[in-house]
Amino acid sequence: MKIAINGAGIAGPTLAYWLHHYGHEPVLIERASHLRSGGYIIDFWGPGYEVASKMGLLPRLHELGYDVKDVRFVGSDGQQRGGFSTDAIRRTLGGRFVSLKRSDLAAAIYAALDGKVETIFDDSIATIDDGSSGVHVSFDCHRDLTFDVVVGADGLHSRVRELQFGSERQFEAYLGYKAAAFELQGYPLHEEQTYLSYAEPGRQVSRFSMRDGWTLFLFVYRDFGPANLPLTHAGRKAALRNAFSDAGWECPEILSQMDETAEIYFDRVSQIQMSSWTSGRTVLIGDAAACVSLLAGEGSGLAMSEAYVLAGELARVPDNPLAGLIRYQTRMMPFLFDKQRAARRFASSFVPTTAFGITLRNILSSLFSFPVVGAFLLGRQLRSNFDLPHYDRG
Repeated sequence: MKIAINGAGIAGPTLAYWLHHYGHEPVLIERASHLRSGGYIIDFWGPGYEVASKMGLLPRLHELGYDVKDVRFVGSDGQQRGGFSTDAIRRTLGGRFVSLKRSDLAAAIYAALDGKVETIFDDSIATIDDGSSGVHVSFDCHRDLTFDVVVGADGLHSRVRELQFGSERQFEAYLGYKAAAFELQGYPLHEEQTYLSYAEPGRQVSRFSMRDGWTLFLFVYRDFGPANLPLTHAGRKAALRNAFSDAGWECPEILSQMDETAEIYFDRVSQIQMSSWTSGRTVLIGDAAACVSLLAGEGSGLAMSEAYVLAGELARVPDNPLAGLIRYQTRMMPFLFDKQRAARRFASSFVPTTAFGITLRNILSSLFSFPVVGAFLLGRQLRSNFDLPHYDRG
């Protein structure tokens, strides 16, 4: 089959890899003119880690990744108030875990395609006309094409979802946070292998020292006002200054150096909640289908799992793609819904809204270093109740 995949982030290239593996002809379409960079550090584990293993990516991911030793919660004076050694996480996951930049994971997946999959950059699907024997697709720039299946792998703000299922506001559940991330080179404070985080009620800023003198910053803050996002670089900087201008710790220094960055990731912390991910020969995967939000900490791995299962289910019924789409949805939807529920439960402790909540989180996090306590507190959050299916050529 010839299959259009709108989006070349995590889910799209993973799906393209497996579709090509099964003998299909995927075509990736990416709105940006090149693979996206920036973003934030992710912890990568679970079913997505197993998919990466099947793709032979683990050596490269561990090469690109960082051996984070400690997560440290600090006060305004920079002294440690809580935190834990990541040994607790590694024990829980049996060592099958790596921290790396989301954009590095995306680039490694795309490189695994080895030039065998056509990619149309600087373009996006404009219209979808679903017929009985195929899908006629027009693009913003490219000539029209016909496909057997169209896949929306284009994230939280999916164009394919809007075209085939309706406006974003029908499906987005805004969780009341906004998040931003950017990188700076030459930031004067530097701690190797340590993720530092400072919180005040309703807002949190974290930093992580990377290679070659780069430091990554992640800002998350409560915002129950309009869910609108700043659309310009200047607007994003202004929004962060407005939210953190009176914050303590290193915030004045970080904000003063923010003008040195050329790119800021900025988005709402939201989930996508849908009762169906399929419409005729169109299907959604990744954040376009069931964004769990960064509160779940596993979005990239889940996207890879969905892509692997979608390709495998299509391979099981090669003469009936509609059945393959339904089989994928039936297999994945309960698991993703459970992950979304867990993320919503975790929201109040991610960025506590009171000083007492921050203190309680700091105390509980310090207990993670005790093996029995760490296994109990982390087990439910990290362990997966989903086993990847085996497909004949998988």
